[in-house]
Amino acid sequence: MKDFESYPKPPFPRQPQDVPGLQGKMDPYPDCGEKSYTGSGRLNDKIALITGGDSGIGRAVAIAFAREGAQVAISYLNEHEDAEETARWVEEAGRKCLLLPGDLAQKQQCEDIVSKTVAEFGRIDVLVNNAAFQMSHETLEEISDEEWLMTFDVNITAMFRICKAAVPHMGRGASIINTSSVNSDMPKATLLPYATTKGAIANFTAGLAQMLGEKGIRVNSVAPGPIWTPLIVSTMPEEEAANFGSQTPLGRPGQPVEVSPIYVLLASDEASYISGTRYGVTGGKPIL
Repeated sequence: MKDFESYPKPPFPRQPQDVPGLQGKMDPYPDCGEKSYTGSGRLNDKIALITGGDSGIGRAVAIAFAREGAQVAISYLNEHEDAEETARWVEEAGRKCLLLPGDLAQKQQCEDIVSKTVAEFGRIDVLVNNAAFQMSHETLEEISDEEWLMTFDVNITAMFRICKAAVPHMGRGASIINTSSVNSDMPKATLLPYATTKGAIANFTAGLAQMLGEKGIRVNSVAPGPIWTPLIVSTMPEEEAANFGSQTPLGRPGQPVEVSPIYVLLASDEASYISGTRYGVTGGKPIL
């Protein structure tokens, strides 16, 4: 049995990073399942496209999918070192990993990651929209128009564009999984633009599930609570990052590997009647 109590609890060392942050520089190093996730063939022969797949939740999902039998394409901004490390673990599992760097705030990049995945693998069976941007602000005045628009472009507009490009290449039984957040219904004031987009993602997912039902494509969202990823140390004040996750009932942040199993379930044929739903992974913080 896995010793969940062995996962690190705050306080953590102060470790500010520039946005978007690098996982390789984090202390403690996030557990993305590199040594702990064991697959069982639940995604054999599936083709998956994962945005934000270089680190954190995206890396954990990529590793889990590969060990479950899927070929993987990962989209990321410019964190090449982290992305290459993800690719190494995917390939060690005996699967291909297509790396797709670029800015998802740009419409062309959203379309390109789909077309390149299809060119490499022939189709898309699982689409995981996980990439996100956030910054922390104490006042409304601190939030510029440019940052507000960029947050929406990366977090929700890109999701719309990628889904629109991908659906023609997805068959019956395919799955779209969007990363929302506990902020979708309990918004944190200092993460106002981010939290607003996460609420939009929850609604986009619920509506899209109804729209794509006749095509046999399932759509769900995952709402993580505090998960220890590079986004935390690169976008939150040092004191908040050092104590990240301490307010949850479990007293610690989740590790990315603790989120990946729900993505595996939703991607698998076992979830054939699961669509239009949001799944919380929150360390005990309720989503009602």
